[in-house]
Amino acid sequence: MNLKNFIRSIPDYPKKGILFRDITTLIKNENAFVETINQIIEHSKKFNFTKIAAIESRGFVFASAVSYLLKKPFIMLRKKNKLPADVHSVDFDLEYGTATIEVHKDSINENDSVLIIDDLIATGGTAEAAAKLVAISNGKVAAFIFVINLFDLGGSDKLIKNKYKVENLIEFPGH
Repeated sequence: MNLKNFIRSIPDYPKKGILFRDITTLIKNENAFVETINQIIEHSKKFNFTKIAAIESRGFVFASAVSYLLKKPFIMLRKKNKLPADVHSVDFDLEYGTATIEVHKDSINENDSVLIIDDLIATGGTAEAAAKLVAISNGKVAAFIFVINLFDLGGSDKLIKNKYKVENLIEFPGH
């Protein structure tokens, strides 16, 4: 199954000049969604990890299903002020703004190796922030798995240059 066929492209969203790759058309198709989860699980077999983390919010869709099927704890990396207990925070730049993500201080421990799953990688700012959250929590990043890589925006290459392992299911040019 070619998962690219299930991704809708929306021009000028969320602002002019951005070509948004919409996963809602993929996840609303039960066969495409199941195939996506199966492919993520297949890629995950290359890595040794104790926990799965996902970046809010679309990463949750994929990572929670993978976590359930692999029987691994699921860690939410959330936007600022969305977690109720003590948190670690990291500020970062997006391709169209700035943001902060957080993790509960008790979510990741010293011996944890964390697989980070997200729907898309563009410039890599969010992924780098996620890796920093894992590091300040005393864990290590086992790898990243993205459904979509916007290859010409360089995020995946940036992670690889920083010695992270990176897998993706689909590639598109970025805008």
